Amino acid sequence: MHTTHTDIMTPADVKTLIDAFYDKVKADDVIGYIFNDIAQVDWPRHLPVMYAFWEFILLGSSDGYRGNPVQKHFDLHQKHPLKATHFDRWVELFRTTVDDHFAGPAADNAKFRAWAIAETWKPKFEGTFAVK
Repeated sequence: MHTTHTDIMTPADVKTLIDAFYDKVKADDVIGYIFNDIAQVDWPRHLPVMYAFWEFILLGSSDGYRGNPVQKHFDLHQKHPLKATHFDRWVELFRTTVDDHFAGPAADNAKFRAWAIAETWKPKFEGTFAVK
Protein backbone atom coordinates (compact mmCIF):
# COMPACT_ATOMS: atom_id res chain seq x y z
CA MET A 1 0.00 0.00 0.00
CA HIS A 2 1.36 3.41 -0.97
CA THR A 3 0.79 6.29 1.42
CA THR A 4 0.62 9.78 -0.01
CA HIS A 5 2.50 12.20 2.18
CA THR A 6 1.41 15.78 2.71
CA ASP A 7 3.79 18.70 2.84
CA ILE A 8 5.17 20.39 5.95
CA MET A 9 2.63 23.13 6.58
CA THR A 10 2.00 23.56 10.30
CA PRO A 11 3.82 23.62 13.63
CA ALA A 12 2.34 20.15 14.27
CA ASP A 13 4.05 18.93 11.08
CA VAL A 14 7.36 20.37 12.26
CA LYS A 15 6.91 18.64 15.64
CA THR A 16 6.21 15.32 13.89
CA LEU A 17 9.36 15.74 11.79
CA ILE A 18 11.62 16.73 14.66
CA ASP A 19 10.34 14.05 17.04
CA ALA A 20 10.80 11.32 14.42
CA PHE A 21 14.22 12.69 13.43
CA TYR A 22 15.59 12.77 16.95
CA ASP A 23 14.20 9.29 17.63
CA LYS A 24 16.46 8.16 14.76
CA VAL A 25 19.38 10.25 16.01
CA LYS A 26 19.19 8.86 19.55
CA ALA A 27 19.30 5.28 18.22
CA ASP A 28 21.94 5.89 15.54
CA ASP A 29 25.27 4.02 15.69
CA VAL A 30 27.21 6.90 14.11
CA ILE A 31 25.99 9.99 15.96
CA GLY A 32 23.67 8.79 18.71
CA TYR A 33 26.46 8.59 21.28
CA ILE A 34 27.32 12.26 20.71
CA PHE A 35 23.81 13.30 21.72
CA ASN A 36 23.28 10.68 24.41
CA ASP A 37 26.70 10.30 26.04
CA ILE A 38 28.81 13.34 25.17
CA ALA A 39 26.25 16.16 25.09
CA GLN A 40 23.84 14.35 27.40
CA VAL A 41 20.99 16.22 25.76
CA ASP A 42 18.10 17.15 28.01
CA TRP A 43 15.44 16.13 25.46
CA PRO A 44 12.40 17.74 27.16
CA ARG A 45 14.28 21.04 27.09
CA HIS A 46 16.03 20.61 23.72
CA LEU A 47 13.09 19.50 21.58
CA PRO A 48 11.01 22.68 22.00
CA VAL A 49 14.06 24.70 20.96
CA MET A 50 14.35 22.52 17.84
CA TYR A 51 10.65 22.92 17.08
CA ALA A 52 11.05 26.70 17.26
CA PHE A 53 14.22 26.65 15.14
CA TRP A 54 12.68 24.55 12.36
CA GLU A 55 9.39 26.47 12.50
CA PHE A 56 11.45 29.61 11.93
CA ILE A 57 13.36 27.99 9.05
CA LEU A 58 10.42 26.24 7.37
CA LEU A 59 7.34 28.26 8.25
CA GLY A 60 8.80 31.71 8.77
CA SER A 61 7.61 31.84 12.36
CA SER A 62 9.69 34.28 14.36
CA ASP A 63 8.04 33.32 17.64
CA GLY A 64 10.01 31.37 20.13
CA TYR A 65 13.43 30.74 18.61
CA ARG A 66 16.34 32.39 20.35
CA GLY A 67 19.76 30.89 20.27
CA ASN A 68 23.25 30.59 18.91
CA PRO A 69 23.40 27.09 17.45
CA VAL A 70 26.93 27.39 16.10
CA GLN A 71 28.29 28.33 19.53
CA LYS A 72 26.41 25.45 21.20
CA HIS A 73 27.96 23.00 18.75
CA PHE A 74 31.38 24.59 19.07
CA ASP A 75 31.15 24.12 22.85
CA LEU A 76 30.29 20.47 22.22
CA HIS A 77 33.19 20.23 19.76
CA GLN A 78 35.54 21.16 22.62
CA LYS A 79 34.40 18.01 24.47
CA HIS A 80 34.37 15.73 21.43
CA PRO A 81 35.56 16.74 17.95
CA LEU A 82 32.73 16.94 15.45
CA LYS A 83 33.72 15.70 12.01
CA ALA A 84 32.29 16.02 8.52
CA THR A 85 31.13 12.41 8.79
CA HIS A 86 28.97 13.35 11.79
CA PHE A 87 27.31 16.18 9.86
CA ASP A 88 26.86 13.95 6.80
CA ARG A 89 25.10 11.33 8.91
CA TRP A 90 22.91 14.02 10.52
CA VAL A 91 21.81 15.15 7.05
CA GLU A 92 21.19 11.58 5.91
CA LEU A 93 18.96 10.92 8.92
CA PHE A 94 17.14 14.21 8.44
CA ARG A 95 16.52 13.59 4.74
CA THR A 96 15.20 10.08 5.30
CA THR A 97 12.96 11.30 8.12
CA VAL A 98 11.49 14.00 5.89
CA ASP A 99 10.91 11.42 3.14
CA ASP A 100 9.30 9.01 5.64
CA HIS A 101 6.65 11.58 6.59
CA PHE A 102 6.33 14.38 4.04
CA ALA A 103 6.46 15.31 0.36
CA GLY A 104 6.23 18.64 -1.41
CA PRO A 105 8.04 21.94 -1.79
CA ALA A 106 8.39 22.60 1.96
CA ALA A 107 9.69 19.06 2.49
CA ASP A 108 12.23 19.61 -0.28
CA ASN A 109 13.17 22.92 1.33
CA ALA A 110 13.62 21.19 4.70
CA LYS A 111 16.06 18.71 3.15
CA PHE A 112 17.91 21.49 1.35
CA ARG A 113 18.14 23.63 4.49
CA ALA A 114 19.50 20.72 6.55
CA TRP A 115 22.10 20.04 3.84
CA ALA A 116 23.02 23.74 3.65
CA ILE A 117 23.44 23.97 7.43
CA ALA A 118 25.71 20.92 7.47
CA GLU A 119 27.77 22.12 4.51
CA THR A 120 28.19 25.54 6.10
CA TRP A 121 29.15 24.10 9.47
CA LYS A 122 31.53 21.34 8.35
CA PRO A 123 34.45 23.70 7.65
CA LYS A 124 33.94 25.43 11.01
CA PHE A 125 34.50 22.15 12.82
CA GLU A 126 37.10 20.67 10.52
CA GLY A 127 39.43 23.60 11.22
CA THR A 128 39.16 25.37 7.86
CA PHE A 129 38.29 28.62 9.61
CA ALA A 130 37.71 29.74 13.16
CA VAL A 131 34.29 30.00 14.75
CA LYS A 132 33.50 33.50 15.95
